[in-house]
Amino acid sequence: MITRIRDVRRAKKMTLQDVADRCDPPTTPQTIGRLETGTRTVSVGWLNRIAKALGVEAADLVQLPDREDAPIAATLGHEGAHAPRREGVVIPPQPAPGLVAVTVSSGIGDYRSGDEIWLSRIAPEEFGRALNRDVLLPRPAGRFLFGRLIGREEGKLHVLPLGAGQRQMVIADPPWAAMAVKLIRSL
Repeated sequence: MITRIRDVRRAKKMTLQDVADRCDPPTTPQTIGRLETGTRTVSVGWLNRIAKALGVEAADLVQLPDREDAPIAATLGHEGAHAPRREGVVIPPQPAPGLVAVTVSSGIGDYRSGDEIWLSRIAPEEFGRALNRDVLLPRPAGRFLFGRLIGREEGKLHVLPLGAGQRQMVIADPPWAAMAVKLIRSL
């Protein structure tokens, strides 16, 4: 079986040590390296452990004959575009459990018409992770509030809407929130 563990790990900008530490139970970077290079057989159990550590699906770690990869042709930085130091591929975005999306119909804040914003639903005890991030919050009567979470105190969330000149809003005890994790934009 041909795996893409190394490609995915590099795309996620993680070291062998990072992946080894995030495995459950933790393992050694040498073991991850052997699994990447094929010097150790990759079982389904190992695929699942490594996928979870990388935050991807196990299918993303296996080279499938009917799936096209997009090779990285160049890296763009402050000095312009240049050839990558080593070969790599990008991981196409795939929905994961708990994701919801917002489509942008007209430009507002940093977002343009046609953008898709992928958000990860989080429970109230995880709201602290979303500070200074864009969030979607449910409101009564099927309405929503989308903006930057700028504060949290005693069950109340302070959100700054994205439009120019808008005032901070306070939402009390929302049952859930969704934190922006990925922007999909066509050019």
